[in-house]
Amino acid sequence: MTTDLADPLQTVPDVPRGSRLDDWWARTLSVGWRVAAWRWGGPIAVTVLAAVLRLVDLGRPHSLVFDETYYVKDSWSLVHLGYEGTWPANPSDEGAPTTDDRFASGQTDIYSRAAEFIAHPPLGKYLIGLGMLVFGPDNAFGWRFTVAVLGIATVFLIAVIARSLFRSTLVGTLAGGLLAVDGQAIVMSRVSLLDGIVTFFVVLAFGALLLDRRWSARQLDRWTDRRATAGRATLWGPVLWWRPWLLAMGVALGLASSTKWTGMYFLAFFAVYSVLSDMMLRRRAGVVFWSSSAALQQAPVTFLLTVPVAAVTYLASWSGWFLTKGGWDRDWIGGGGQRWTGVLAWVPDSLQNWWHYQSEIYAFNIGLHTPHSYQANPLLWLVMQRPTSMYYQGTNAGQDGCGFDRCGAAVTGIANPFIWYASVIAAVVLLVLFVTRRRWEYGLVLIGIGAGYLPWLMYLDRTVFQFYTIAFEPFLVTALAAAIAHLIGSRDDPRRRRTRALLGLGVYLLVVVLASVYWYPMWTAMQVPWDFIRSHYWLPSWL
Repeated sequence: MTTDLADPLQTVPDVPRGSRLDDWWARTLSVGWRVAAWRWGGPIAVTVLAAVLRLVDLGRPHSLVFDETYYVKDSWSLVHLGYEGTWPANPSDEGAPTTDDRFASGQTDIYSRAAEFIAHPPLGKYLIGLGMLVFGPDNAFGWRFTVAVLGIATVFLIAVIARSLFRSTLVGTLAGGLLAVDGQAIVMSRVSLLDGIVTFFVVLAFGALLLDRRWSARQLDRWTDRRATAGRATLWGPVLWWRPWLLAMGVALGLASSTKWTGMYFLAFFAVYSVLSDMMLRRRAGVVFWSSSAALQQAPVTFLLTVPVAAVTYLASWSGWFLTKGGWDRDWIGGGGQRWTGVLAWVPDSLQNWWHYQSEIYAFNIGLHTPHSYQANPLLWLVMQRPTSMYYQGTNAGQDGCGFDRCGAAVTGIANPFIWYASVIAAVVLLVLFVTRRRWEYGLVLIGIGAGYLPWLMYLDRTVFQFYTIAFEPFLVTALAAAIAHLIGSRDDPRRRRTRALLGLGVYLLVVVLASVYWYPMWTAMQVPWDFIRSHYWLPSWL
C-alpha cells in the first residue's frame, strides 16, 4: 500500500493579497504619465485646498486681531522708515476711535519717526509690509497676504518633503492634506503673526537638511569606492567642505531667526542632528573611527557651514536699522551709553549700539511674565489645554445680519482635535518605532518636533501661547502620516487585513474633514449663532 503525500504548500490555496482598491490603483498607475501625475498631483491638490481655505475672505474680519496690533502697524512704519516708528496712544475718551480703528479705516500715516522698542527682529515685518505695499495698508487682505502665501507654501513643502523622506506619495499627500485642513494652521495663515513665517523657513531648512543627508551619503560612497579601488584604508572619513544643502539650511534658519529668535533652537537641533547623521553614515560606509571622524573632523566644518551663515543672514536683516539713523538704540552711545574698551574698543559704534539693542531684546523675552488670559503652559501644549482666542465679536438679533437671538464671529486657534491628538499619539508611536527599528526617517521627524517643543520647557514661567506650536506642527502631521502608513500596511498584506485598514483610514479622514467643516467658521470669523459657537468649547479651558 502506498500513500501519496501531497506538498502541504500546494494544497493550501494562496491567500489573496491587497484590497480591490489596490488592484484598481495598480491598474491606474500602470501608465507612466499617470505615475508622474500622481507624484505631483497629490501635493498640488492639497496645496490648492490649502489656498482656498486660507485666501477666501482673508480680509475678514477687517480689524487688527490679537498681536496684529503690533506686527501690522510696525510693518507699515518699518517699510517706510527702515525701523519701527511710534503710533499714537489710544484716546482716553471711551467713545473715541482707537489707533487700531483708525488704521483699519485707512488712517495709516499717523505714526511718528520716533523709534519704538520692538522685541523681535525685522524680517517677518518686512514681509508683512510687502503685502501691504502691493494691496494697500487699509486692506486687511493686504496685511495678511504674505502670511497666507507662506502658510500655503508650507503645506506644499511638507507634502513634498514627507513624500521624499518616506518615498511615498501617499505619506506626503496625507501630511500636506492634514496640515491644509487643520485649524491652527489655517488660523496662523490668516492672521499676521510672525510664527507662521518662522514655520515656513523652518520647514524649508528641514528639507535642506534631508537633501544634505542624501548628498553626504553619496559623497561618502564615492570616497570609499575610490579608497577601495586604490587599496587604501578607511580609518578616517573625509572632511566635506562643500555641502551646499547645509549652507542652504543655515541661510533658511538665519531667515527664521531674523523673524523670531525661536529659529535659533531649530538651528542648534538641526546642526547636532547633522553631526549625528554623519556618524551613522560613516559607520555605514565602513569608516573605522566613524564617531571620532564625525565629531572631531566634520563637526567643526558643519559649525562653520551653518552658524556663521545664519549669523550673517540675521545681521543682514537689520540693514534698515543700520542704514538709517532713527532706530531704537541707534545712537545709544551718543546718548550716554558706555562704549566698549580693551580688545573690543575697535568695534564700530553702530555695531555696539546694535548689540546693546539685542541685549535689551533678550532681557525682554526672557523676563516676559505679564499674565495673560490665554497664556498656555508648555507642559500642557500637547493636550491643547488653552488654545488662543484671537478675536471675538458678539452681535444681537438684527445686528449685522444676525437672524438669531445672539450671534458671534470668532477667530480661535483651536486645532482640529482629531488631527492634533492623533498627531501627538503618532509622535509617541514614532519614538517607539525609532527605538525598536532604528529607522532614521522617524528620527529626523522627531528632531523637528523636539526642536520646536523641548526648548520651551526651559520657560515654564514665561508668558507663552498655544499657537507657538505651529512651528513644529508640520512635523507632527508628518509623524501622523507616517504612523498611518505603518498601520495600513502594504498591498502585499492579506486582503482582509488590508481592506479593513483602508476602510478605517477612510472613516478617519471623513471624520477629520467633517470636523474641519464644523470648526471652519470658528477659524475664520464667520458670523454664526451663539449656540453653534458654544458647541465648540469641548473643554472648559477652551472658552
